[in-house]
Amino acid sequence: MKFGKVDHPELIDFTIPKDHPDTQILLSGRPKNKKTNVYVGCAKWNRQDLKNFYPRGTKDELVYYSSQFNSIELNATFYRIFPAEQYQKWYDKTPEGFKFFPKMTNEVSHLRRLNDKVYEIADRYLEVTSLLKEKLGTIFLQMHNNFNPKNWDRVVQFVEYWPKEFPLAMEFRHTDWFTDEKVSQELYHLLEENGIANVLVDTAGRRDLMHMRLTNNEAFIRYVGANHASDYPRLEDWITRLLAWKQMGLENIHFFVHQNLELESPLLSAHFIKKLNEQMGCNLTIPSTLVKTKPNTLF
Repeated sequence: MKFGKVDHPELIDFTIPKDHPDTQILLSGRPKNKKTNVYVGCAKWNRQDLKNFYPRGTKDELVYYSSQFNSIELNATFYRIFPAEQYQKWYDKTPEGFKFFPKMTNEVSHLRRLNDKVYEIADRYLEVTSLLKEKLGTIFLQMHNNFNPKNWDRVVQFVEYWPKEFPLAMEFRHTDWFTDEKVSQELYHLLEENGIANVLVDTAGRRDLMHMRLTNNEAFIRYVGANHASDYPRLEDWITRLLAWKQMGLENIHFFVHQNLELESPLLSAHFIKKLNEQMGCNLTIPSTLVKTKPNTLF
């Protein structure tokens, strides 16, 4: 993921901001002793992107990937709606407990920008995506960088149309969604009232997207490493924050690791999972081909 890339990441303050005050209010009413569902994954399983991740002789990348991770942020569905047979194959190749978190097709978000023509497209998308059955996680809708609050009515109409049986997360990138307090409060209220997750994006060049406002009992986090030594302490800071949210009552953690150069995403993920297991009592598989890799050998 090139979004938010900077030439000198060492100059960026990666400190995680304080929680939005309404995040604590949202979580405070939740039961404290419920199990926390934790899913960690990469954005894709392509061998070319995840260089050196697959053992020599690997015949099926998804089969191997899903033996090492419990989820995938499925970016491929952003570019086209696949035929039904493809979803069935993905379902059949992955083990029980694995989940897909597919990206909504760009026909809805970028090409038609939530206009009145998107509903038939969204219905087609959901018809085939639903074939993932219990392996379907949260679908996420990422809006274009220049989709701004002038399109508020389109957002409201889409949110009200969206069938509630499909968990949804939304990612807004235009700065005005967050820098104008009246706009941001209206957006957060709309998402919260409709049970939609507000995506957090942790990337070097867009720190304004770290609004730290949860709108349902789900932390949907897209972490973008900078291919820099700071990537590892940044991940550990996230564990501290997620642990605090868990203690407040957070039930669902969906954390997806990107890199400007994706080949290092599994390495970061392995480090993150290992620390999660240690500090949060999780029992996630640490990708086996990466266990012996020391993070500081990357840089």
